[in-house]
Amino acid sequence: MRFETIDKKILAIALSLIAALTVPILINPVKGTTFLNTVLHSITTNFGPMYLWVCLGIFGFLLWLAFGKLGKIRLGNTKPEFSTFSWLALIFTAGIGSGIMYWGIIEWAYYYSSPPYGMAAETVEAASFASTYGMFHWGFSAWAIYCVPSIPIAYAVYVKGQKSYRLSTACRGIIGDKADGLLGKIIDVCFMFGLIGGIGTSLALGTPLLAEGVHSLFGVEKTLTLNLVIVVTLMIFFCICLYFGLKKGLKLLSDWNLYLYIAIAIFIFIFGPTMFIIASFTDSVGVLFQNFFRMSLYTDPVGKSGFSDAWTIFYWGWWFSYAPFTGMFAARISKGRTIKGLILGQLVGGTLGCWLAFAIFGNTGMYFQLNNIVPVLDILQNEGAPAAILAILNELPLGGVVMVLYLLVAAIFLATTVNSAAYTLSDVASINLKEGEEPARWYRVFWGIVLTSISIVLMYGDGLEALQTLSIITALPLVFIMLLMIMSFMKWVRQGELDGVHIYDGAPFDEPKEQTVEITIDRSRKETSRVVEKENLI
Repeated sequence: MRFETIDKKILAIALSLIAALTVPILINPVKGTTFLNTVLHSITTNFGPMYLWVCLGIFGFLLWLAFGKLGKIRLGNTKPEFSTFSWLALIFTAGIGSGIMYWGIIEWAYYYSSPPYGMAAETVEAASFASTYGMFHWGFSAWAIYCVPSIPIAYAVYVKGQKSYRLSTACRGIIGDKADGLLGKIIDVCFMFGLIGGIGTSLALGTPLLAEGVHSLFGVEKTLTLNLVIVVTLMIFFCICLYFGLKKGLKLLSDWNLYLYIAIAIFIFIFGPTMFIIASFTDSVGVLFQNFFRMSLYTDPVGKSGFSDAWTIFYWGWWFSYAPFTGMFAARISKGRTIKGLILGQLVGGTLGCWLAFAIFGNTGMYFQLNNIVPVLDILQNEGAPAAILAILNELPLGGVVMVLYLLVAAIFLATTVNSAAYTLSDVASINLKEGEEPARWYRVFWGIVLTSISIVLMYGDGLEALQTLSIITALPLVFIMLLMIMSFMKWVRQGELDGVHIYDGAPFDEPKEQTVEITIDRSRKETSRVVEKENLI
């Protein structure tokens, strides 16, 4: 069972605080949600501009880092563990989840009916920004937030020789030995709440969509029982993948997830409104680059429409709550890559992966609305987003088949996110792991059960909204922790420059050390056996 690898202190603190936060929400979800919404409103009002400035600053810092000398530093003197496709697939599917299948096809409708900048609803100008804002919220800025933790964590482990992928490890350059004490434990436990809330949000979005699909295909009534059956089924699937580990389970699942995702996008692109998709995407790219800074810093202090609070600041909080997890996971699978490669892989690869959904799925839905093929806005208002999504898919050629495949990809996206989260939690809450060693199988499965069980309990108690709100609230301290990680990284990297310990891209790889060790062991055994034989003869 490898109990010696379990960090019992972090495990106990994490489970105790999770219970302390979720049980009151379960007992009285109405009061809990009201209280947390009040706290969230206070944070977005008082700290909203800070979120915007920090996000923009992080994006600029990553560009400076990637295209400077430091970007050529190799994170470990070995060849990358995964192929570039599998590496990008793991990063993309872990960080996005089923949210991209949900929002990618329907988010434009919210912006079209309630646009920013005081624009009139359902106008040409509103349509232009509606197809752009999703690409902005899921684009470079989002992936910059995701990317930041992965750099100091990977540097700490693969260059500094630290033994764990924890946040406290990446902060060691500033806090020193306090990383091993109470402060380090607080930092390591802090990100768990944001992650659990983020997983709750993904399940809250993905489950109703899957339930709507089951209802549409088989006529099963949409009830809480159906939602619970879906979550339990997914949990069993999660645990099977977690049991097989990173290379046999998560890698294979992520690869096929990306294959199917791209295949559906290509099919809709070819058999959907192709020319409208191309024209609208082209226009959106122009609108985005022309208005990037305005969109990044928009607060509407005079009009007070609340658009920024409801969307941009909320999204940035959501990304910050997920970022430590995605950073740890990205660092875990990025040994042998350069800092520049790690940054561009996430910024460019992740952004293009998300843009694929908004460009093809989203613009298809908008085309159906503008040409009176599907009354998307009416369905959205009267029946909800899942029904509107399925109505769009059913209007496509082979709509039933497309809908089934779309729901399958959404379920796999959800599975890969929960699997990656459970893997990361088990990794953080472990000790004494050797280099390249994975957490114990039962421990990975345990965290998968914990994540889904919390969602099941709160779903039954109608407390998922409160948990989602809590995840955004916990993002506030994570902002400061991530800034601390950047400071730690910069201190380390300057010292590394002075000490000449960096290995840059283009340098030859080390020969595997395992072969040398095995030879040494074999020789020592031969020498020992010769000594024993001599002693026996004497």
